[in-house]
Amino acid sequence: MRSPVGAGPQREEPVTASFIHVSPARHVASVIGQSGARHLITVLSPGSAFERPPLIEPANHLNLAVHDIVQHEHGFVSPAANHVAEIIAFARRWPREAPLAINCYAGVSRSTASAYIVAAALDPARDEREIALQLRVLSPTATPNARLIAIADRMLERSGRMVAAIEAIGRGEDCYEGTPFALPVG
Repeated sequence: MRSPVGAGPQREEPVTASFIHVSPARHVASVIGQSGARHLITVLSPGSAFERPPLIEPANHLNLAVHDIVQHEHGFVSPAANHVAEIIAFARRWPREAPLAINCYAGVSRSTASAYIVAAALDPARDEREIALQLRVLSPTATPNARLIAIADRMLERSGRMVAAIEAIGRGEDCYEGTPFALPVG
């Protein structure tokens, strides 16, 4: 930071932003170890095997069993209002003393949608497009689950702006799984 003439040296302001670390399930333990996250949201299909990393206390882990689908299909658990309500409530309880980690199977759809929802829920004044564009820059493969986003848009009273912002960034690049990334939360 440059100092104005005659003002003397200025100190850098401390970084106060929290981070949401998004990853595929197979990388979540290393992401938690490297980031220092102590809260975790896991969104996997019902019956998926997942072992909570030892650094995450059971009370600090939200484990949602929901399929990665965008419309109701017989025999599947589609994203519903109760899932989104749990994500929002968990995010609001997160003390932000350490990062939050979020994972789904591939780190592409359910986890990126959850991260977007958390960012919007924790900062109601933050522009939906800005969050979506930042998500795209950080993760070229991100394709947030449209059903989760639509439900959150209604719950957070964003008047369609969350849905429009995610539609505007479009589908992410094709991949087997996404690369872990960290989304800042103001």
